[in-house]
Amino acid sequence: MKKRMQKLIESYINYLKFEKNYAENTILNYKIDLLQFFEFCTEKSQVKLLTAVNIREFVIELTLKKYGKASIERKLATLKSFFGYLKKEELVDINPADNVTFPKKEHKLPRFLEAEEMGLFLDSINGDKIEDKRDRAIIETLYSTGIRVSELTGLDNDSVDRVNNLVKVMGKGGKERIVPLGERAKQTILEYLAVRKSKTEDKALFLNGKAKRLDTRTIRHIIDFWSKEVKLGKHISPHSIRHSFATHLLDRGADLRSVQELLGHSSLATTQIYTHVTKEKLKNIYNKAHPRA
Repeated sequence: MKKRMQKLIESYINYLKFEKNYAENTILNYKIDLLQFFEFCTEKSQVKLLTAVNIREFVIELTLKKYGKASIERKLATLKSFFGYLKKEELVDINPADNVTFPKKEHKLPRFLEAEEMGLFLDSINGDKIEDKRDRAIIETLYSTGIRVSELTGLDNDSVDRVNNLVKVMGKGGKERIVPLGERAKQTILEYLAVRKSKTEDKALFLNGKAKRLDTRTIRHIIDFWSKEVKLGKHISPHSIRHSFATHLLDRGADLRSVQELLGHSSLATTQIYTHVTKEKLKNIYNKAHPRA
């Protein structure tokens, strides 16, 4: 890749990091998308020479390689944002991605556990070791609050208000929100803190064996481990726990805007996917129960 293009990407990445305050994972995905696109366009020596045709050819290449529509849509959004930045900086005259049609997004219903399954899963995470108590506290907190795994890793000791049962969460784009913490989740946190290494300078709430803040990959491994141990016959991930949180609230009468605020969604449309889940559940109940269904 030409050094000039590498510099443009680095400039854009710094813009996302320091001006837009995007999350590290989001920035990494943007960078991967851009590097992939420019590797595809190796014959172009200047960014000004890139056109909508090049982007459409890139989309065709991704389609042939069996990329999903959601992945292609994200890569197109990355290119549109990148060229928009270059246009704002007067480094290109037009945004070629503006003339490329986005593929229709696939609306896949999120995977979730039924309330009884979630209860069984949580109650099966037991043991007297520090790691067992930590794992139970992590998973109870994820289900109790509905927060993202990246938000959970950012929790500090003082993020938890143990008097009012609230958690201060730093969400996407550096947006802070306050979410309720259930009594059971709070108790598991207190049980973990009671046995955790007290002599640590790390202010993080959840620590690894070296008394350092846990990362998202380790938490996914923890949930995957217990998912296999409990053997519910379903793959359980941080995302499916978050989906279960939202679905169970809506099933029990919570309004959509409250769930949106709890999840930290910037758009109500993102939260509305969960209404499809509850509608499907109601239809299944109806079809099984109504004599003329």
